[in-house]
Amino acid sequence: MRRRPRTPPSPLPQRDGVDPVRVRLPPGEGWATVRDHLVARLAAGDGVVDGMFDAGLVVGADGRPVAPDAAYAPGAYVWFHRPLPDEERVPYPVEVVHCDEHIVVADKPHFLATTPRGSHVAETALARLRRDLGIPTLTAAHRLDRMTAGLVLFTVRPEERGRYQCLFRDRRVAKEYEAVAPYDPGLPLPRTVRSRIVKERGVMAAREVAGEPNAVSRVELLEHRDGRGLYRLLPRTGQTHQLRVHMNALGLPVLGDPLYPVVTAPGPAGDFRRPLQLLARALEFTDPVTGRAHRFVSGRELRAWSSYDAWAAR
Repeated sequence: MRRRPRTPPSPLPQRDGVDPVRVRLPPGEGWATVRDHLVARLAAGDGVVDGMFDAGLVVGADGRPVAPDAAYAPGAYVWFHRPLPDEERVPYPVEVVHCDEHIVVADKPHFLATTPRGSHVAETALARLRRDLGIPTLTAAHRLDRMTAGLVLFTVRPEERGRYQCLFRDRRVAKEYEAVAPYDPGLPLPRTVRSRIVKERGVMAAREVAGEPNAVSRVELLEHRDGRGLYRLLPRTGQTHQLRVHMNALGLPVLGDPLYPVVTAPGPAGDFRRPLQLLARALEFTDPVTGRAHRFVSGRELRAWSSYDAWAAR
């Protein structure tokens, strides 16, 4: 069996904690030059791509600029940095809970994306930590929703990344969340919720459908007062928006949720009022590299529980 050629290392450094874009030229006869392929692939317009070539921003594996008329060579690689979008800075810090030569555990604030995606690039937990800690090899072992605060595990060494990612794939990480939601005295708790959740591409909200369950969550009530409850949520699986979907299905939508039960229009850029009251409180696992037993706990609080009037007035 023929092995795929090894991907060459990037000749470009990170910029603001963000990796350059790497493009492998696929097989095909539709492009005469590298430029033609990038125009079709990026859908950014001829002028944008031509400007990148004119400025020498598109480079090959040797780090040298690629000429705009360079012949198309299937299997070759090129790299470049896309212009960073204008991003509103999330005015809350990323707290480092633990840092060693293998992993970094960060306590992410609400509104900050975990990794670069879409319009969130430099203003992400990963990019910030790479810059602040000076660890360009840092990578997220899993992802936390932008609207959710709490603990995220990052890996330091590329060669160890897969072992930590397998912890989440194989469900060997005990995850504990907290949420603030309405209190229903008629709803028996604790209980385990099981359902089948699907998340369609291009649709913001996930939904439950008939079929074999693929999402399991345990819901426990910790306290209640003034019509609100503080809940402990223990996901046994990791479907997109799983906890938010299950809480909504119980008639207990998480306070501040812009998607459940109703999708609401996003606020203006820089609107950080009323964050989703969902927090990844704890991560517990056995380190696959060192064998150490870890339990990490977030130091953040859910404002709608500790100071509801202040949260509601924002």
